[in-house]
Amino acid sequence: MSDNNADNDMEAQSRASQLSPVALAFMGDAVFEMLVRSYLINELKTPCSKLHLACVGFVKASSQAKAAKNIQPLLSEEERMILRRGRNANTTHVPKNAIPSDYRYATGLEALFGYLYLCGRQTRINEIFKAIVELMGNNEMISQPEVKEQ
Repeated sequence: MSDNNADNDMEAQSRASQLSPVALAFMGDAVFEMLVRSYLINELKTPCSKLHLACVGFVKASSQAKAAKNIQPLLSEEERMILRRGRNANTTHVPKNAIPSDYRYATGLEALFGYLYLCGRQTRINEIFKAIVELMGNNEMISQPEVKEQ
């Protein structure tokens, strides 16, 4: 890596470190959802009729919280610190269908993805997402539609 690239990386890391955990989570939410959508279309080849439900299964707070807990041993100290900052952030609102502790862990995971994205660490983002899919099971996070009995 050239000195110029190293300077740019340090500058990006410095800028990302100065953002609030909620701002990092805001960015990370979009990054994570893009990864999930790409995975569902390209890897699982999910039928169009099931894409929305499958996506919701991955991005809901309980799934993200489980993922955040499962990947912690794989994270560097810096990444654990970012996840912890996101988890401990003062969020003003918890969705009515989410458990507060799950929502906090989900915010931490999103903050981590936002931080890595803003630092330009796409390879690490992909490694972590791949680990989430492997640890959680390819299909475990995908919501199954409820079947109503007649």
